[in-house]
Amino acid sequence: MQEGHLIQEVVDFLYHEADLMDEGKWREWLQLMTDDVLYLMPVRVTEERGKGAGFTTQMTHFHEDRQTLELRVRRMETDFAWAEDPPSRTRHFVTNIRVFPTERPNEIRVRSNVLVYRTRGDVPSADLLSAVREDILRKVDGQWRLARRTVYLDHSVVTTPNLAIFL
Repeated sequence: MQEGHLIQEVVDFLYHEADLMDEGKWREWLQLMTDDVLYLMPVRVTEERGKGAGFTTQMTHFHEDRQTLELRVRRMETDFAWAEDPPSRTRHFVTNIRVFPTERPNEIRVRSNVLVYRTRGDVPSADLLSAVREDILRKVDGQWRLARRTVYLDHSVVTTPNLAIFL
């Protein structure tokens, strides 16, 4: 049985994070990360049933740590972030949030679904990206922080023109 207070804290954390991403508040978003954060998005491959989960261990869309996340945020604040000029308008919908204990008393595993709606410029079409996220949240100084995120896209072919946004 999951403790209701813990679940509400996790829901609040994930909704706050989604708001920061949608508002482009990247510096504040980085403050939600631990110093040893790892942010991964493996590439989905189409496989026959029974040959595994359908993700390659050889390639990723993202394999970021704290330093590379900070570099990406710093770059988005310059005139050289061409993939995000004009900036994307996103809406992160986070659902199906489940919380699980880990072996460490200050960490929990969180599984959630995310749907990201993205538009850019005056283009009439929009992108939809759907994924499952596996997170490790860690209590640091009494606050939840993201220590690890693995994003499993539902797409084997990503049709968005670039993947410069975070899920």
